[in-house]
Amino acid sequence: MTTRSSSKRNRITRRSFIRRSGTMAVAAIASSGLPWPRLAASSDSAVQLAKTARPRPDLLDSASPQGIEIIQLTSEDGVPASHLYMEAQVFTPDSKRFVLHRSATAHGGSKHDPQHRYLLCDIEDGCSLHPLTEETGATAASVSPDGRYVYYFVDETRLGGGRLTLKRVQLDGTARETIFVLDSPIPDTKYRPTDLYPLSTISSDGKRLAISAFLGDGQQAGAPFGLMVFDIERATVRLICQGQTWCNMHPQYSRSADSEACHDILIQENHGNEADAQGSIQRLVGGAGADIHVIRDDGTNFRDLPWGRDGNEACQGHQCWRGRSSWAITSTGTSHPPEAQLIEAKAASSADHAGIKTPGAVRNDLTREFPNPHFYHFATDIEGRHLISDAAPFNKGAKIFVAELGEPGQDPLRNFKYLLSPRSSCEKGAHIHPFLSPDGTMGFFNSDESGLLQAYMIRGLNGG
Repeated sequence: MTTRSSSKRNRITRRSFIRRSGTMAVAAIASSGLPWPRLAASSDSAVQLAKTARPRPDLLDSASPQGIEIIQLTSEDGVPASHLYMEAQVFTPDSKRFVLHRSATAHGGSKHDPQHRYLLCDIEDGCSLHPLTEETGATAASVSPDGRYVYYFVDETRLGGGRLTLKRVQLDGTARETIFVLDSPIPDTKYRPTDLYPLSTISSDGKRLAISAFLGDGQQAGAPFGLMVFDIERATVRLICQGQTWCNMHPQYSRSADSEACHDILIQENHGNEADAQGSIQRLVGGAGADIHVIRDDGTNFRDLPWGRDGNEACQGHQCWRGRSSWAITSTGTSHPPEAQLIEAKAASSADHAGIKTPGAVRNDLTREFPNPHFYHFATDIEGRHLISDAAPFNKGAKIFVAELGEPGQDPLRNFKYLLSPRSSCEKGAHIHPFLSPDGTMGFFNSDESGLLQAYMIRGLNGG
């Protein structure tokens, strides 16, 4: 590991893990007219972005509520664009600016793609787009909780070598800094990270950043995956868990401001998975399926969430914190009845991966009053009062709903409201992945309805 001084900081590194961000088989699953800026390409010529964001009233139908507006945010000729995965921390706290990316699928970009860029979308400036990164290999962007910076990794890793760099840049694209460069084994281990998961997650105090990666050297199958935690102030990194089952971790820091809870990370464990020596997933999950845990970011206080692993209920592989609370929500698939439910729960002491049977755990079926629920990808606002989700059928007829959350652990979702059908193919690279702005007044989704994946916004939710 090497470090260099830069504005009183040390230097860091990054890469992408798109192949593994699938779920269990059960889920398979602006209007001002301001011009868009030019985006510097890796060649001498610049890439011209689409000229304007534009309203798309044609995506609404007779069942859509009055007062909402659909805006297509991206439309660059021949270049797909996408929102980041719905669990990513992409927004400024005032809900005015957020990060999306070009030349990417719904599950991320490629570290080898010189056209992949993270872009800032300024909603108040007609949804204008502004380039934030220029490095090939930029991945796993996270917006700091105070809205000042975008942290991201530059992935130049390879099996058993290379380097991973952690950087940050202000949201106006200035003051770019290298925080840390990892070009040797992770301290106190023999492992060199590669094949990074395409999402990072940042603690609510803005002091720590976590990301998962493959830890093998390409020599043997069954090598581990692991979760790294970077201390931004100290410019250090540590490996807090590792093993073969951590291939699709979906790490998500708690958004609570509590001094203890802000150290908690929600993680997914894929029991029965299989990977080859290069870290390519041959089987994502097997046996009784995946389960979900919470771990402290120093590797202690490992806990279980009461979902799945009973032979009937299985975790789809999507979960999130309910706003800033200590409650989490997952999507499941059940055989009896054949449904895809949304269940909230609180973590309990670890009980050897007992899933739904975890002793002392509390769970609440949020969709128990929705007839024959089939929900897949979802997210809440920062207060945990509203939820957005896509729903069956998982094809061009898929729907987006919003609903209200009640008392945690007790109430079902209420006042479900159908918004629209995005008309996306819902193929692997074109999942809808809806999410909300922190204030819950705007929704966001992906669709390839135009023939090319693009990013969209729903304006006018909850009185916004």
